[in-house]
Amino acid sequence: MNRTRVSLCVASQVQFYAIMRTARRAVDLLKDLFIFQALWRPLRSFFKKRKISSFVAMLQSKNSTASTPLPAGRPLSEDDQTWLLADHWPELIAGLADQITEGTSALLSGLDQLLQRERITPAEHRALSLPADRMKAAGLCAQQIHRFHNGRIRQSHEKVDMAELVEGVLQERKKELGALGISLRRKLKPVEVLIDPTVAHTFVNAVLDWAQAFGNRVDVRMDLNHWPQHARLQVRVAHDGAPPSSTCSPDNLPWMLIRQIALATGGVEITREVREDGVSVTAMFTRTVQAVDGISAVDLSDDHSSMFKSLSGIYVLTISPSLQIRADVRDALREIGIVSDSVMDFEQARDAARGRMPNLIVVDSELKGPAFLAFRDHLLREVFECPFVEISPDDSSFDMSGFGEFSMAKVGRGNIREALGTAVMFELAKMM
Repeated sequence: MNRTRVSLCVASQVQFYAIMRTARRAVDLLKDLFIFQALWRPLRSFFKKRKISSFVAMLQSKNSTASTPLPAGRPLSEDDQTWLLADHWPELIAGLADQITEGTSALLSGLDQLLQRERITPAEHRALSLPADRMKAAGLCAQQIHRFHNGRIRQSHEKVDMAELVEGVLQERKKELGALGISLRRKLKPVEVLIDPTVAHTFVNAVLDWAQAFGNRVDVRMDLNHWPQHARLQVRVAHDGAPPSSTCSPDNLPWMLIRQIALATGGVEITREVREDGVSVTAMFTRTVQAVDGISAVDLSDDHSSMFKSLSGIYVLTISPSLQIRADVRDALREIGIVSDSVMDFEQARDAARGRMPNLIVVDSELKGPAFLAFRDHLLREVFECPFVEISPDDSSFDMSGFGEFSMAKVGRGNIREALGTAVMFELAKMM
């Protein structure tokens, strides 16, 4: 019996040491990758200044000093004279990615076995698995970049409902994002795109991988852009005062994968914005299957009785120092069945929004300025969109808003009772 226990103990120790050797090997591979990056950066900057052909010619003219020394007795071949690291970087990346992925997979498998045999605690397993998972993810990302770069991905373009696909990805990663303390919100509208389903799935995952490193509040939106009428994926990330790690670069591996997928599949236009409070990325899919003309149908006639049911849950906040304007707005909204509150300034508006987030805000033009811009930016960190209607000093003015993100409808002070209801319903219809 004692011999059996000793044998099991020795076997577990041997397995543990084997796992640690695998971990050290993975770390050594990462060091090799960092060395390669250090070598590649000066070469890349050099290529930007000169043509590669001139660089090759220069090396060929100086092969006595640039070539790698050969063993004595072996003649200098043509391959030895023209070999350049820059010509083989895809193979180098692929080799490093494969070894990192294989090494970390073996490491994670060994850690799982140790946990099952109670050789390590669950807390120790999590502490060791987290960096190993990150290393494996980096290896997989590098593999995908290499495959898309070499055209090794076979694509079959089909009609894909992007809202359904994005929702599927979010459900798959719900547990992971929750474990990282990331709060997730989405607003997904059905829109079909001609794209390979597997490629689209990889693309959405890459966008989430890139964005989640910059904050703990993630907003995902899928809809149809007003013009041009392309399917639009927007991911916006913000952090609650705690900036992301200083080592987090916008041009990291997931971003390279995003760009490479967009280049390989075609029909995807990428833009991004990096701000102090977070980041946002927008992907426009030009191969949108069907674009619906106009906005959601809504009756803008004088008889608003049919809208009462659909507007019953709408809440509007009015911001104006004028008691008369606040009263006129309240009466005009009441006529179309909309509940509203009113405040005098943006400080009171922030307090009101914390209690109940408005669906639309009516703002006095006298308050427009830096304070208004700060309030709007603060509000849009909490919600995807919140339309504004401006009360202008011109009594008879009435202007519908455009389809820009920050465009606003304008209603004159003397025209509130007659025109505000129509402007509000138009803005709400744009959000449907």
